Amino acid sequence: MKSVMYKAIFVCVAGGLLLGAPAPSELTTARDHQDLGTLSRLISEYQQAANANPHCTDCLYKLALADSFAAEVAMELRDKRKSEAFAEAGMDAAQKLTSSNGNSAEYHRLLGELCGQVIPANPIFGALKYGQCAKDEIDKAIQLDGKLALAYVSRGVGNYYLPTSMGGGIDIALKDFDKALTLDPKLSEAYLWKGVTLRKANRNNEARQALQKALEIDPQRLWAKQQLDKTPAS
Repeated sequence: MKSVMYKAIFVCVAGGLLLGAPAPSELTTARDHQDLGTLSRLISEYQQAANANPHCTDCLYKLALADSFAAEVAMELRDKRKSEAFAEAGMDAAQKLTSSNGNSAEYHRLLGELCGQVIPANPIFGALKYGQCAKDEIDKAIQLDGKLALAYVSRGVGNYYLPTSMGGGIDIALKDFDKALTLDPKLSEAYLWKGVTLRKANRNNEARQALQKALEIDPQRLWAKQQLDKTPAS
């Protein structure tokens, strides 16, 4: 059971999400401001659009992404049950996307992220039910597109939580975040998670530099500000 659980953690987002490709600005703003009300409204609108046109992949993508953002924000606000509900709701749209286009790395990345976001609310059951999905979908995304920077962020977050004895750990996670930044030097998520990881390694000065860089790129991101506030200044 432990090995399955660790696989599940591999892409589990704890308090941060691991986010989608370039998103509609209203979605991004709501995510940055931890605005669950707006995210819930957008989810309802995207669901109605998807229901009206089941073959609209843009509608499905926005719906899955909005659910992922909402799951992320709910976790940041420490509402695990609500986070779980949003993530599970988004899986249906994401699965339809991968079924319609199995060659899209971003669709697989988003499905893997949603699977991982379910797990924190119920680690044992969630790991058993969704862990393999989380790992396999992220692996598939990287296989399809080795230059998809966000996929390496997802893998890095997994390695952050995965024990060294299971092949993870801080050093491996940092390599994933650095790989993501090599591919996209302006990816705030990579700097954010690099900062969180460096803080765990007690490298607080470097952690603050990374978190400050994340905020320089995305100054509205409340979670990044919260993480910077939690990081001691030497």
